[in-house]
Amino acid sequence: MDLSLFFAGTAGSVPTPKRGLPALLLRAGGERILLDCGEGTQHQLLKSIGLPDVDAIFITHLHLDHWLGLPGMIKTFDMRDRDRPLDVFGPPGLKALYQQVLKPIIGRTNYPLEIIELEQHEEVGFNDFVIASFPVSHRIEAYGYAFIEDDRPGRFDVETARALGITEGPDFGRLQRGETVDGVTPEQVVGEDRPGRRIVYTGDTSPVQSVEVYAHNADLLVHEATFLEQDKARARETGHSTAAQAARTAADAGVKLLALTHLSTRYFPREVRQEAREIFENTVVPRDFDSIELPFPERGEPHLVKTDLEPASS
Repeated sequence: MDLSLFFAGTAGSVPTPKRGLPALLLRAGGERILLDCGEGTQHQLLKSIGLPDVDAIFITHLHLDHWLGLPGMIKTFDMRDRDRPLDVFGPPGLKALYQQVLKPIIGRTNYPLEIIELEQHEEVGFNDFVIASFPVSHRIEAYGYAFIEDDRPGRFDVETARALGITEGPDFGRLQRGETVDGVTPEQVVGEDRPGRRIVYTGDTSPVQSVEVYAHNADLLVHEATFLEQDKARARETGHSTAAQAARTAADAGVKLLALTHLSTRYFPREVRQEAREIFENTVVPRDFDSIELPFPERGEPHLVKTDLEPASS
């Protein structure tokens, strides 16, 4: 399964000429899942990779900069004659927000639209993976989300199978499906299951143990870095993290790659990256329209793919 994360918006709280408000597009096989939907998200997608008919949207929390793009996107799907269902997930309070604020603006949709409030640690199943919610520490109730791919079967040892007298062809397939063939068991020729890939997105949060738990050995941790250490007190007051705090979490969790987002206009991106890399070297600060590719571990490491597109001024 091809797996990548596209950064449609990487700013914190307010947009800038080059950074839109929070929105990430998870591309997992044929699934397209949006994580947060800040103001202007559909425009960001339209001028970069195009607006896909996303399969689901997950909102981390109900601060305005993380959901204000929903009305326009939901209505655009309606005007494009979408007929596929769309599920919008989020923390408690999402249904009230939709009924009291969004529905009077959007009106009726001609496609099935469901607003679903998740519990802490709830899993939503898709083909070959789940999205799990977990609590983070912000000024209001907020969730992070973890993409957790199903484990893959272990590698099939062709040479051992041949040495045990198994003829190449259908019998190989039977062994890989867990059947015994001519006295040869799958355990003799198939290795242990290989762990699936994992991506963790924090949304807005102060340092919190739940992030480290869900990010344990993750392939990618996308962590907010609204402040630098010089403003750590302000970060604590507002329920945010510094770049150094995000890096310590990445190091403690043993992740492969850390991506910092939710950037403030107070700092240059290079300052954010530098502070984090002093603690966790494998850190990137994506720009809008960059992506991170996550191949299977045997094919390479997660890596940042920079775009040639230049976000237009608002």
